[in-house]
Amino acid sequence: MTSVETVTITERATARISKILSGEKPGMILRISVSGGGCSGFQYNYDIEPETNRQDDDLVLASEGSTVFIDPMSVEYMEGSQIDFVNDLMGQSFQITNPQAQSSCGCGTSFSL
Repeated sequence: MTSVETVTITERATARISKILSGEKPGMILRISVSGGGCSGFQYNYDIEPETNRQDDDLVLASEGSTVFIDPMSVEYMEGSQIDFVNDLMGQSFQITNPQAQSSCGCGTSFSL
């Protein structure tokens, strides 16, 4: 497991991000952000973008061919979170276990504080 500051990413998530990025042109990364919306108030967004979009204050999680950027505002909402990738009966998806979330929706992409 890779850990930077207070957000961690599991080996399963790292492997899946590496696989996704291997199908993209070189220099692409995954950006995870938090925005208002979703059925619970806040939602996680996943975007593939050029590494050149990095801001000086982005949190960077990099390991084994996967790179994730998280902006500082989103890091505040994600403090203590673990990013994982699951493959179960409901399908494949990234899941974020966020200790700050008081509730979340069934799909796991939105939460409330």
